[in-house]
Amino acid sequence: MQLAKHLAQGRLVYLSQQQDAITVSENDSYRWMAFSDVVQSVMHKRKPWQLTLPHQIALLLPLLIFRPTRIIELGLGGGNLTRFLQHLSPDIKLKTIDHSQEVIDSFTQYFNPEQVDMDITCADGMTWLDQQNADDIDWIICDVYQSQEFGFDCIVNQLEVLTSKLDSHACLSINLPDISDHDINLCLTILQQLRPDHHITYFNIPNYLNIVIHLTPIHWQLHRLIKRNKQSYLPLVTLHRWRRFWPHGLQLN
Repeated sequence: MQLAKHLAQGRLVYLSQQQDAITVSENDSYRWMAFSDVVQSVMHKRKPWQLTLPHQIALLLPLLIFRPTRIIELGLGGGNLTRFLQHLSPDIKLKTIDHSQEVIDSFTQYFNPEQVDMDITCADGMTWLDQQNADDIDWIICDVYQSQEFGFDCIVNQLEVLTSKLDSHACLSINLPDISDHDINLCLTILQQLRPDHHITYFNIPNYLNIVIHLTPIHWQLHRLIKRNKQSYLPLVTLHRWRRFWPHGLQLN
């Protein structure tokens, strides 16, 4: 059965009474979290570490290229990326930041069925990141829920903070959902100006409104690394499958 049909057949498990309008629903196969009726993440109940939405795979494609140790994840949601990365390797030190204690509590109760010990902090992601030492970070993943009311200026401010904490040897991956062509072009131009020492590769996710952007060190030979990298955390089957996705990205430099 297609995922969309599963999501249409859910029963409500949790309804927030707070401003964020968080709901948790499920059927026999999946459990999912929505903000204001927009589905943010979907967990496969039998295989909770499995990625279920295409933009999540796109966000994690740098795993084809390098073997990060310290990863900072901004935005928890239902924890799809968190569960996947923690399941992938014990060598990964993942720190997740989310501004909403209610989201964190919902994740703990409904989206961590294996009770894995996660390093999660409740804080404003950009404020927290601004206080960190860039030398300690291998990869920043920004998957922060964006309400349209905050506008484009908020996204620009986020880009400035994110790139200021990007070491010349580190990666940055950003998910920008539901953004206009004009604004995405501005974002890409701003990123080129802020980080000329990084490749910029971006993906339009088919049938979704997400744009995923990756900044990778410019001295990395991406084609060779993707084709011949033997140090990946990814299992061989996943590695071969994900390699087919990378050519769909558009590289700016």
